[in-house]
Amino acid sequence: MRITLDLSPYLHRHAGLGRYAGELLNALCEFAPQHEYTALYHATRELSAQDLPQATRPVRVPLGAKPWRMSVLLAYYAGVSMDRWLPASEIFHGTDHLLPPLKNSKSIFTIHDLIFRFFPEYHLPLNRWFLDLMLPKFMQRADAIIAVSENTKRDVVRLMNIPPEKITVIYEAASSVFRPMESRDVLERVRAAYQLPPRFILFFSTIEPRKNLVTLLDAYAELLRRQIEIPPLVVMGRKGWLYQDTLRRIGDLDLTQRVILTDWVESADVPAVLNMADVFVFPSLYEGFGLTPLEAMACGAPVISSNASSLPEVVGDAGILVEPRDVKGFADAMARVLQDDALRHELHTKGLTQASRFSWERAARETLALYERVLK
Repeated sequence: MRITLDLSPYLHRHAGLGRYAGELLNALCEFAPQHEYTALYHATRELSAQDLPQATRPVRVPLGAKPWRMSVLLAYYAGVSMDRWLPASEIFHGTDHLLPPLKNSKSIFTIHDLIFRFFPEYHLPLNRWFLDLMLPKFMQRADAIIAVSENTKRDVVRLMNIPPEKITVIYEAASSVFRPMESRDVLERVRAAYQLPPRFILFFSTIEPRKNLVTLLDAYAELLRRQIEIPPLVVMGRKGWLYQDTLRRIGDLDLTQRVILTDWVESADVPAVLNMADVFVFPSLYEGFGLTPLEAMACGAPVISSNASSLPEVVGDAGILVEPRDVKGFADAMARVLQDDALRHELHTKGLTQASRFSWERAARETLALYERVLK
């Protein structure tokens, strides 16, 4: 098969969609090297493709993000195909919530989430307008759709009026770099680099309202009021959309001396930080999949997560699930994990088992099976 994947989110270093596209391409090339793979991306200049598998052929559309999106939109409304502008292939796989209209290729469309519908206030107006207008068209045109969770599939069926039989759920997975680490030298180097304390509670995500860090801050303040001996809270991640109110809450709760903000952390150092955490807490309001708690479990960190959207599918019974706005519930869960060595060990063991149920090899094989099915 000649297969073209949209690698734009990976080469532009977009977090969730980028990891999905890059990991899927790597797994496809490793487990099915007999096929021809083209990595399509949009950019006004050449981007470094040295991270791509050697057998992959990169092809650039010489447009920035907005002109590329508008070109696709206009092609839909003009009723013309874009085959002449894209590499010839039997399969085109859209991974960036974008699907050019093609006549000579079968098309697969991966839908990660419908966050823009549930939390429109957290999206830029132009982006929300584009997704509202075009996502239904992309999914109607696609020959098959991949949803990254059963929850996302249910949302698409209910809100986009897409037949459930058109959608196949194929789970993501943690990268193989997320695993228990035994090298004390590596762990201590990372600890020193980010000035991390000997023990800490960890929040790791982009700081934006949807990630619901404010509930965790309120729960942490509640633990301090109970006069329970607890370690500092480490907030690891870059500042995202509308982050100001979240960070202001730290001062309002008088937590400035208790909360450590690392800002951006090198991706190579993230597994070590997850390995060192006493507990990983993820109070997100909505996730298409929930890769971060899966990565934490793969590193052996005990996980406390919200029970919103897809997170119960990912965490299962290997973590403690709490209603996303339940401050007392998160405070109680953290107190239990921090004070109970046996519970921490149980969550560590269960988390490793749960994480092992997800693999990129499985995702690649299921994706290839879908490619083959639409070509029949």
